[in-house]
Amino acid sequence: MRLFDSHAHIQGSEYTGDLDYVLSRARKAGVERILLPSDDLAMARAGIALAQRHPWLYASAGIHPHHASSFDDGVMHELELLLGEDRVVALGEIGLDYFYMHSPREAQIAAFEAQLALALQLDLPVVVHTRDAWEDTRAVIGAWVGADPSPQPAPRSRRGGAESQDAEVLPRPRGVMHYFTGSVEDGLRFIEMGFLLSIHTSVTFKNAAAMREVVAQLPLESLVIETDSPYGAPQGYRGKRNEPAYVVEVAKMIAELQGVSVEAVAEVTYANACRLFGCRRTRP
Repeated sequence: MRLFDSHAHIQGSEYTGDLDYVLSRARKAGVERILLPSDDLAMARAGIALAQRHPWLYASAGIHPHHASSFDDGVMHELELLLGEDRVVALGEIGLDYFYMHSPREAQIAAFEAQLALALQLDLPVVVHTRDAWEDTRAVIGAWVGADPSPQPAPRSRRGGAESQDAEVLPRPRGVMHYFTGSVEDGLRFIEMGFLLSIHTSVTFKNAAAMREVVAQLPLESLVIETDSPYGAPQGYRGKRNEPAYVVEVAKMIAELQGVSVEAVAEVTYANACRLFGCRRTRP
């Protein structure tokens, strides 16, 4: 069984003292690939540096909506340079967050739209964060997709890449809805717009019955799995720091909810993540 943690911030300071052990535990748990997303330029640089040291890690670069107030032409220029680095396979995480409102709504939307335009220019998938902002997120992404409604091309295989055979025949997704907590209707709408939905370890929480009802109805072929480490360790590890090894708990829960084997969930979500990120911009 092989797993792909599609969202883990293990380049952060929470792992400074034992990162090698965290990576070792992930490999032992069957995690073959991890995407290291960023919240800001500093986190992006750290993620890229870590991914460049380990051939099974990949990075993204983007400005989180919390930091949208600081987004300007200089940040945009630095971001574009980082997106050209080896082992960078996506732009994100970007989006809208109206729960904390660390940046004004107008600033968040402007940064989101600018980064979506950059992703289209650079032919990169996006990692989208949305919280308490479903209506505006749908509107912004809908306008972006409407500007280029054609299906995305499938990534071509390259030696050392992460593509599966499915990646050769299916269109590349436009992006992924990170830590998806919306309704079934929300999920299907984003799938129609060319997105995958990422299911987080919080699906195992005792109080996550509503989320589990949604996940049970979502198409497996449109799902990926994540830990969002270090946040939200699964139920069996509550109170502890989350880490990529625990992504198997998401696969187990999806398998239970959809009545399939955990091996099937692992294989499909792994192929989906490979199709999404492609790892096509990495050197063997």
